[in-house]
Amino acid sequence: MGFSLAAKMLRRSSSKGRSDDMTIIPKGHLAVYVGETQFKKRFVVPVSYLNNSLFQELLSRAEEEYGFDHPMGGLTIPCDEDTFINLTSRLNRII
Repeated sequence: MGFSLAAKMLRRSSSKGRSDDMTIIPKGHLAVYVGETQFKKRFVVPVSYLNNSLFQELLSRAEEEYGFDHPMGGLTIPCDEDTFINLTSRLNRII
């Protein structure tokens, strides 16, 4: 479930044809936008996170909130930055 959502969003966001550094994503990673306000912060995370149940919960929340129409043109996760940073820090220790 989570991987297909991220794959669809990545394909859609990378097809916009932007030429700035914001579109450069290292192989094996994906960009996500995080925040509960209009101004969201971009994070680049390893695709290995997609297999983790905690990250999949965030993807489920994103699907409930936005479906496949993400306002930033990429995968947008509706949680605050501190929570996301805390989660990814824990995932870095696990993975």
